Amino acid sequence: MTTLLLHSPALFGALLFAALLLAVELGRRLGLRWAPRDGGSHGGTAALDSAVFALFGLLIAFTFSGAASRFDARRDLIVQEANAIGTAWLRVDLMPGADQPAMRDGFRHYVDSRLAAYRQVSDPVAFKAALDRSAALQNHIWKRAIAATQEAGAAPAIGTQLLPAINDMIDITTTRAMATQMHPPGIVYVLLLGLAFASALLAGYGVGEAHARHWLHSGIFAAILTVTLYVIVDFEHPRMGSMRVDNFDSLLVDVRKSMG
Repeated sequence: MTTLLLHSPALFGALLFAALLLAVELGRRLGLRWAPRDGGSHGGTAALDSAVFALFGLLIAFTFSGAASRFDARRDLIVQEANAIGTAWLRVDLMPGADQPAMRDGFRHYVDSRLAAYRQVSDPVAFKAALDRSAALQNHIWKRAIAATQEAGAAPAIGTQLLPAINDMIDITTTRAMATQMHPPGIVYVLLLGLAFASALLAGYGVGEAHARHWLHSGIFAAILTVTLYVIVDFEHPRMGSMRVDNFDSLLVDVRKSMG
């Protein structure tokens, strides 16, 4: 489901919309076939239908809320990383003057690697390679900072201010990497689709019991479900779908520009 949506959202939407319409039509035909001959409705089924619709609505509410929260969290993490890098960059001033040029050059390469990594997030192989490069640069920066603390006459502030800042800069990368993999279990998407089709089938059945066909209502019903499911999945992949966090990368770009 997610693969099809991310690589061909138009096809995903069209297929889901058509499938839901078919489910409504199937339900209508079943309603026509099994509806009481006297034109009434099956007693007691309204409560069962309501239970299914309520469960579906509740699941949509929870998954939509969770997806939106994770979307906001991913944007906040970009801000946190930009702040962490900016703070560490400023504290490089605490190092001996002779050590600063190499350290600052390492920071420039590091920020470049971070920007490159998240531009390639849709390609797992390239994304991992870029993260590995960032990790190597982190190690390089950390070792230079440690070496600076061990030099004769080194300022104590290097160990108390620069090292914690670099440590924060490194830690946020792990948090961001894990955030890209935080999604609901696949069974949740299966349940969403299953309840969507069940709801469409029951809605169509109700129309069939009334011996009517309402294409406008059926189309709107299918369209609303399609858009809702699309948005939920799109929220979960903010660098692949239509709703993106890429514009927040401008914060890292600004940090890189400030480095010269």
